[in-house]
Amino acid sequence: MSVIEPRQMNEAFARAFNSRNRENLLALYEPGAVLRVDGSEKSLTGLAAIARELEQFLEAPGIMTSRNNFCIEHGDLALLRADWELVTDGVTVASGSSAELVRRQPDGCWLYVIDHAAGAGLPRVV
Repeated sequence: MSVIEPRQMNEAFARAFNSRNRENLLALYEPGAVLRVDGSEKSLTGLAAIARELEQFLEAPGIMTSRNNFCIEHGDLALLRADWELVTDGVTVASGSSAELVRRQPDGCWLYVIDHAAGAGLPRVV
């Protein structure tokens, strides 16, 4: 599940999810990464906390697709937005728009530093 171009992160995440293997998903995160799954202020930090959340996420039905909306690179960092959905028998069971920050690692691969699964789809602040 190595990602060599940051714009490939969201497709890699969908492939890892569809493998139904938690370790494939977890391999996409830095050890100190932060994951936020909804619009709350609750963030999960570190691989152990993220692993527990991903385990629950893998119980969701459906096949995931995730399409990169944009990728802005700056040195060893990239800001991403993706539109994703889970589909079962032709019916969308979950969807959203994520926001992520990824970092190039010393080996050239990219990993999540911050992953906000619903970040780009939250309502506007009034």
